[in-house]
Amino acid sequence: MTLAELLTPAHVIAELQSGEHLPAIEEMVEHLVEVEALPESQKTSALEALRAREDQRSTGIGGGVAIPHAFLPDLEEVVAIFARSKSGIDFCALDRAPVHFVVLFIVPESQYTMHLKTLAAIAKILNSADTRKRLADAANETEIIEILSQRAAAV
Repeated sequence: MTLAELLTPAHVIAELQSGEHLPAIEEMVEHLVEVEALPESQKTSALEALRAREDQRSTGIGGGVAIPHAFLPDLEEVVAIFARSKSGIDFCALDRAPVHFVVLFIVPESQYTMHLKTLAAIAKILNSADTRKRLADAANETEIIEILSQRAAAV
């Protein structure tokens, strides 16, 4: 499975409305619920798990990228969403630079290996300055998916 296979245009927010760290995560989780990728019954648990992870250490990895992630015990499969912020968000990233690309994913608690593979695949794809430039210039959700598909790394 690749990141592009986890994402559809419905799992992409071409422009986040939230300009702050935790509200951006909340917006992304709400979007997952709206597109029925995450059950409404798991919304609160997902937000709590993501906030707890952010409290441990920011998931802003540098280069304008953040990868918020968490485990949920009752989740059946990996859920992911990509979001872009043209203005940037302060995620307390390692390089202190604003974050423009956020890939949030939630993994079933029983799939720790999948969690590590997903994290590595996302980091590999977004490590490319060329890919980040192309994502910044993408006109819509479909173009974003096409770019991610071209750079697909196995999860």
